[in-house]
Order: sequence, then structure tokens, then C-alpha cells
Amino acid sequence: MDHVDFGKYLSQQRELRGLSRDDVARETKIPPTLIAALEAGQVERLPSRIFVVNYIKAYAQVIGLSPEEAVLRYEEVDRAVPAPSPAQLEQERRKRAYVGLTLLLAAVALGVYVFLMLSGKLPASPLR
Repeated sequence: MDHVDFGKYLSQQRELRGLSRDDVARETKIPPTLIAALEAGQVERLPSRIFVVNYIKAYAQVIGLSPEEAVLRYEEVDRAVPAPSPAQLEQERRKRAYVGLTLLLAAVALGVYVFLMLSGKLPASPLR
């Protein structure tokens, strides 16, 4: 069983009880987008594990499942998926930082260019 299978299990149990995602969202105060991500097994869209465990408890309670059993099923799935190594996490963090810095510099350069062009302070183009 993986996160997708676990999400299917939750959605099937919810549907068997005739509840919609909106019903669960309203009762649990969990945003519908997070319920959709949980049911689709989209771990990358979910917050930290402590929040997910509490969401699963609340979700299970609303649809009539044992919260403890639901969390145990999730923990079995979560343990089966290897956690990224610290080196991988650092590499991803650096990559995001470089991309962000590059975008910021490009936006600043574009802003300066537009400002100079609108203020008439750019020298005349040698091609004209």
C-alpha cells in the first residue's frame, strides 16, 4: 500500500457513508484542497506530518472510522516510503534558492530597464 492507495481507502470509506469532500471539509475545518490532496495521495501538497496525522484523525472521526486505526494505516504507508536524505534536501533547497535569486535578479533588471526607458534616460540606440 502506498499514499495513493491510502487516499483511495479514505475516499471509498467517505463515499460509502454518503459524504462529500465538502461535508468532511465543513465538519473538520480542513481546507477542501488538502482533503483532495490527502485522498489523491499527493504527499507533496500536504503540510508537515504532524498536521497530516491530525487531519487523518479528524477525517476518520467525521466519516465514522476509528481515528487510531486510520493513523496506523497511514503510518504503515509513511514508513514504507523512504525519507529523502539530508543531502537531497539540501540540494533541493539550494536549487530553489538559485532559481528564486535568478528570478529576482531578472525582475530587478527588467524593472530598472523599464524605469530608465520611461524616464528617457536610456542613451539613443546606435542602430537609429
